[in-house]
Formats: sequence, C-alpha cells, structure tokens
Amino acid sequence: MKRREFVGGLAAAASVAACSGQEQDCAEGAARSGETFEWSCVTSWPPKFPGLGIAVDNLAERVEKASGGRLRIKVYGGGELVPAFEVFDAVSRGAVEMGHDASYYHKGKVAAAQFFSAIPFGMNAAELDAWLYYGGGLELWRELYAPFKIVPFPCGNTGVQMGGWFNREINSPADLDGLKMRIPGLGGEVIQRAGATPVTLPGSEIFTSLQTGAIDATEWVGAYNDVAFGLHKAASYYYYPGWQEPGAGLELLVNAEAWASLPPDLQAIVEITCQAITTDMLAEYTHGNALALQQLIDNPDVDVRPFPDDVLRVLKGHTRDIVDEMSASDPVWKKIADSYYSFMNASTENQRATEVANLATRSL
Repeated sequence: MKRREFVGGLAAAASVAACSGQEQDCAEGAARSGETFEWSCVTSWPPKFPGLGIAVDNLAERVEKASGGRLRIKVYGGGELVPAFEVFDAVSRGAVEMGHDASYYHKGKVAAAQFFSAIPFGMNAAELDAWLYYGGGLELWRELYAPFKIVPFPCGNTGVQMGGWFNREINSPADLDGLKMRIPGLGGEVIQRAGATPVTLPGSEIFTSLQTGAIDATEWVGAYNDVAFGLHKAASYYYYPGWQEPGAGLELLVNAEAWASLPPDLQAIVEITCQAITTDMLAEYTHGNALALQQLIDNPDVDVRPFPDDVLRVLKGHTRDIVDEMSASDPVWKKIADSYYSFMNASTENQRATEVANLATRSL
C-alpha cells in the first residue's frame, strides 16, 4: 500500500470512528451534513517542503476527502499569508482558523509550550506521543493554550534530529564560545550559556545565512531536509546527535471558536487525521533520513562526526539548570515539567532494555 493511500485510509476511517458509540454526536453530524466550511491554514514551513510542508498539504487533502468535501482547508506556506513565526498569533486572534508549526517558535509568549515539541536531552517521538495520549500531556497542553483561544493537536514528528552543520570543528566546550548558530527554543538558551550566540531564522533563510557567514552553524531537521536545502554545500562538519531535538513534535493549532463551530463528526475527522499525519511523517523522515545520511557519509566533502562527550555533558548541565530555574519561578512550567520528566524517567529503563539494547545487536 502506498503512503498516500495509507494516510487516506486512516483519515477516511475517522468518519466511522466518529460515530462509534457516539449516537448523539452522529445524529448532530447528520443533521448538519449539508454545512460546509472553508478554512485557511498558515504554516512556518516553505511551501511544498518535503516532510514538514507536504504533511500539511496531505492533512488538508485527507480531511476534505474524509469529510466528503464538507471541510476544505487552503494551506499557506511560511510568509505567504503571515510571517513564518507568527502562526500562533494569527490563529489566536482568529485571522485564520488553523496553523501548523513547532511550539518552541512561540516560547516568548508561552514558555512551557516547548515541552510539546522538543526539550534538549528529552523524550523521543514514541515517548512524546505516549506522554501526550496516555500520560496526561495533551490535557496539560490544551489547558496551557486555552487563554489564547487555541486548541492544539499533535500533528507530525521528525524523529531524532541531527546536531547540525558547523563551519569549524567542535572538539571541546571552548569551541562553542563566540559561535553564531541558528537554533530555536530551549536549545538556543542552552548554547547561549555555553558561550555561543543563538540566532532565530525561518527555514527559507538558513542556507544563505550559513553560506555568507552571517551564522557559523545551524541545526535544521535531519539529513533528509538538510540535503534538500543544500546545507552540505555551505558547511563541511555535520554533527550528531540532535541533543536539542530528540523527538521534535509538530502541532496543528485550531482557533477555539472555529473548532466549536464544527459538528462532532468533522472534529473527529480532524483529530484522527492529525494522528495519521504524525504516523506518516515519522515514517517519511525515518526513510528519508536513512538514505540521505548515507549520501552525506559517502560525500568526501562532508565530515559526519559525533559531538565529543564533554561537549554534550556541558550542554546537558546547562539544560538542567535552565529547567530547574524555570520551575522555581514559573508554576505552570513546573507543573508541566514535573509531568514530562516523571514519564521520561519511567520510560528510560524500558528504552535501554528494548530500543537501545536491540540497536546494539545490529553490530554483533
């Protein structure tokens, strides 16, 4: 079965799932079956960009198909309707009904939002989904966004990312001093404490900034997207692991009033399609990253190497300090952090005994 057929099948199943055990909701949906909705969705991603951008196009296509055309969504890439980093604001004020981005892009407004995308040295994609759907994370997320009139949904995950592209070697923590690096979210605060200067740039500006020397380093996503951007032509050193984003979740933002206007069956279609997109995106990145990374390893002009352990230890120490300081000063942050780390700590031994141990057997 092809990927698009798989996603389409999951999305189409939403119309059936919406009615399972919910006769009253189905009756309401049937009564409003003639109602149609034309929505706009703004994103932070370059239009039609592999993985991130295409996923939102797929979401719109599958929702329209599963709803029989009752809910149509027009997708705008970053900068086409609103700037790439203003998605949250546009949805909050009702300028558009939907948006798709990463929650750390609006950490200045909602600091604790970062837990729902990526925290340095935090959970991987599977653990993040487990916490959101079974560990109370989604309820905390919606509570956090309620004052902004936004209903959030998990909608995509890139998996573990790479550490980024550098135009100089990083052999010790001292090599981070004075480095100008494009890196958003909590990761930016961490490298700042290590002596670097974090820079926030939308994806469309990364290559030129790295090529011209406006920045010395950048993280983006992983090999799949990095090759698509040609970042290997602007810097030679490619480091791993992606300590800053070990399982980067993406979010679909829906204006609360717009969400309330949908009948229950269309709400279910949106929600279940988001889950399908998350599954599909992770599969796409797992496949694309595997092929693209091998391409980079085989490229004589690219040096793929791990961060030294002492660099990672310093970065992890700064991460702990920031999280602890925020917990001491922000009760909302502390509430979410306690829940997040409680599950991550419980999951760690299971990860060691299963995922990590199984991976180690491949080299036997």
